[in-house]
Amino acid sequence: MPEALHVASPLLFEFRQSVRWQTFLHQKDPSKGYAKATALAALSKLQLEIASGAVVVVPVDWADLVSIAERLSAQYTWTEGYRGFDVIHVATALHLGASEFLTFDGKQKELAEAEGLVVPL
Repeated sequence: MPEALHVASPLLFEFRQSVRWQTFLHQKDPSKGYAKATALAALSKLQLEIASGAVVVVPVDWADLVSIAERLSAQYTWTEGYRGFDVIHVATALHLGASEFLTFDGKQKELAEAEGLVVPL
């Protein structure tokens, strides 16, 4: 990408949590996840990318974000079964006024598109 990648704190939390979870899984069963050294290297690399400006952390107004997430949940989850963090990520994009939404998750893509976000790929 020629410009910095802009991410919000909910995404950073989910990424970091996932890295830690994979280490937990690996400690319980070495055929799953990855070693703590790999996790620490990934988290360190992320911090370097933030420090260098390649990744920019965009602040969010949590009260507004949760209000949007509640609306999305009430409107769509009853019938479509969206997971909490899928709703939060789409709500974050809407809160920040994004027009595009990047995801590899099919369900999350459906929700984003239902709310008028363009999902390239």
